[in-house]
Amino acid sequence: MGDPFSAIYAVRSGFFKTTVVHEMGHEQVVGFFMCGELFGLDGVGSATYNCTAIALEDSEIVVLPFALMQDLAQENQAMQRQLHQILCREITRDHGVMMLLGSMRAEARLASFLVNLSARFVRRGYSPSDFVLRMTREEIGSYLGLKLETVSRLFSQFQKSGLLNVQQKHVCILDPQRLQQLLATST
Repeated sequence: MGDPFSAIYAVRSGFFKTTVVHEMGHEQVVGFFMCGELFGLDGVGSATYNCTAIALEDSEIVVLPFALMQDLAQENQAMQRQLHQILCREITRDHGVMMLLGSMRAEARLASFLVNLSARFVRRGYSPSDFVLRMTREEIGSYLGLKLETVSRLFSQFQKSGLLNVQQKHVCILDPQRLQQLLATST
């Protein structure tokens, strides 16, 4: 956070969170990134990074110098389209998070988080319903604008209602349709 922007980062393996620290010293989680995803895009417009990235497990990244990417994009239309798509996805993700925090009940926030995480795992060839959370419940709460106690209570509630089976950080989605329905009745 605050360093001059020079590159974006591709997650080669592992899992990262990005955080910002507010004026009063409160840390807020603003994103989670897994293998095949990019972070550091927050610095494109401001010339400095607005977030700090922290590995949540042993991880590897690939540093992609942004100036080089821009030069390559000017020479290659396909690369230029890809770069624009990446930037547009980031904008769309940010809007989705704002909607999530602004208009959904706590149950729908956690359901949305799990549905989104499941879809991201599928895109990488992993199971949509059986995965290990690399982040803590406190980090999930920070990202979703919920207290740790609320996140823990919701995981228990989802388990009791047959939506999930949760063992520590291991999550198995038992009823993806009902989990998705929580989103439809969220406002």
